[in-house]
Amino acid sequence: MIRPARFAFNMETAQNNFFQQRVENDSVAEKAVEEFDAFVQLLRRNDVDVTVVQNKPAPPTPDALFPNNWFTSHVTGELVLYPMFAVNRRIERNPEIIDLLRRKMNHRKLVDLTHWEKVGEFLEGTGSMVLDRRKRIVYSCRSPRTSEKVLADFCSRMSYDAIVFDALDKEGNPIYHTNVMMSVGLQVAIICLESIREETDRQKVISALTTAGKIIVDISLEQVTHFAGNMLEVKSRNGTPLMVMSASARNSLTPAQETTISTFNRIVAPDLQTIETVGGGSARCMLAEIFY
Repeated sequence: MIRPARFAFNMETAQNNFFQQRVENDSVAEKAVEEFDAFVQLLRRNDVDVTVVQNKPAPPTPDALFPNNWFTSHVTGELVLYPMFAVNRRIERNPEIIDLLRRKMNHRKLVDLTHWEKVGEFLEGTGSMVLDRRKRIVYSCRSPRTSEKVLADFCSRMSYDAIVFDALDKEGNPIYHTNVMMSVGLQVAIICLESIREETDRQKVISALTTAGKIIVDISLEQVTHFAGNMLEVKSRNGTPLMVMSASARNSLTPAQETTISTFNRIVAPDLQTIETVGGGSARCMLAEIFY
């Protein structure tokens, strides 16, 4: 997790992240740090191993607290770097963090996809891709931030199969990141099937999830606006499965949805109102899983 130094509304990402809202308030950066610190404390109280890196104030990187977009870590030793849509997000790829991951966490194989930026093709990590790591399936919705060319490159290098589809928000805009409308855990898959307007695509996704043995929790487009799709399953040090989501996401769930999720996972739900409103991302976006 990256502790923010200068969190703010990012004009570059707002071009296609329709979840962002400009807030004219001098305390936005301070509130974001408070929410971040409380989130870290909550994870640690639930016995999650958290590595926190303090972001530097210069150069300004308003979205640095969303590290899952620029790298992924893999149990087979790969560290994958991704091409980013916004120019001011590309400088988030901190050499010190890359060195930390490679030296101390045994990521000896560097897979660098950032050259795709030169030809205007992007793939923003586990924002663009929802990975079923055990089944080696990647779910991905098309958007200006998710190129099928780069996705094919990732799948070829990492031996994944891709399931690609279109997903639209309430206003009919392409959903900018797949992890806003779906999450895949070991037992449960949370997904907004309503956002997949094309019946063939919807059935393709349902079939893949059910074949993989997932219990589907279908959320609405209204729940997506509360970041109910932006969840991540993690494990505590003793192996307890946890489903991490924001308080807004949890409050939007129906009793039946919450019961299904909590049957398999303890729910951990920090208050991230400022980060969600201004940054257009939520709990899952703030977590970059590390495997070593």
